[in-house]
Amino acid sequence: MSLRSLVLIALCVSTTSLAQPAEDLRDVMSARAYGMGGAYRALGLGGDAMLGNPAAMVLFPSYRLEGTGGWDVEKKEGQLGVSVIDAATSRLGMGLDYHWVSVGRGGARASAHMSSLGVGLPVSEMLMLGATVRYLRMSGQSRFANSVTGDAGIILRLSQQLMAGFSAHNLVDTGNEELTRYYSAHVGVMTGLLTLAGDVRADFTTNDATTFTYHGGMEYILGQVFPFRAGYTYDGFTRTSQLSTGLGFMSEGGGGIDVAYRHDLGGPKGRLLALTIKLNMN
Repeated sequence: MSLRSLVLIALCVSTTSLAQPAEDLRDVMSARAYGMGGAYRALGLGGDAMLGNPAAMVLFPSYRLEGTGGWDVEKKEGQLGVSVIDAATSRLGMGLDYHWVSVGRGGARASAHMSSLGVGLPVSEMLMLGATVRYLRMSGQSRFANSVTGDAGIILRLSQQLMAGFSAHNLVDTGNEELTRYYSAHVGVMTGLLTLAGDVRADFTTNDATTFTYHGGMEYILGQVFPFRAGYTYDGFTRTSQLSTGLGFMSEGGGGIDVAYRHDLGGPKGRLLALTIKLNMN
């Protein structure tokens, strides 16, 4: 066997060992969030607040209905999801989210059904709290889950433009590698047409090591109608970077559509396309 072949095998084994099953489900979000590099938890502008930080559901009280689809043309993995949030009827905001996720290839392919029920409460103008209960059912030749866990989060509105938050995920220890515990700290700045956001995820459990994943993104609304987005992610598990971009359309009635593309630099070389159709009513 040639030296080149040995090096290629070693690289493949290394990349596989760094990839983690839990990352497949942490990577589920809307097209807007994909376009901003996964930096969305402090913003509270989408149905994926139930998957990110449930306290963000009540940052901007409204009714929201979203449908999302995504497909990675290289890895042949995809997702379909729908979410509903009512944060306008009463002070206590509530939401439902369902996602079907297909991950892996060939005999390693698995299908996950992930259902979430979230609540959020504005304690004051400055402080928001939230929690989510999640049920995961996954089936495949080598991957299986039938578990219930939960998340909790806090959002601080430090000013009209600046939000910061912290969330803890999979707080119920299910003993399942798909639902290992992790934490996120996040910040968002919204100045009219321009939005900037950053998230840091910390996993102290998987592989009995500390692993950080970093997200950063921006959004600028062109002509008050077309949001343009760009973002960057560094995945601490695969030690690779991802670049993303996106574009949207916002109607006067509160509806809209978002598209996004994410490009892996190295690692699994994913090429993800995502689409979200949404309706917001105050």
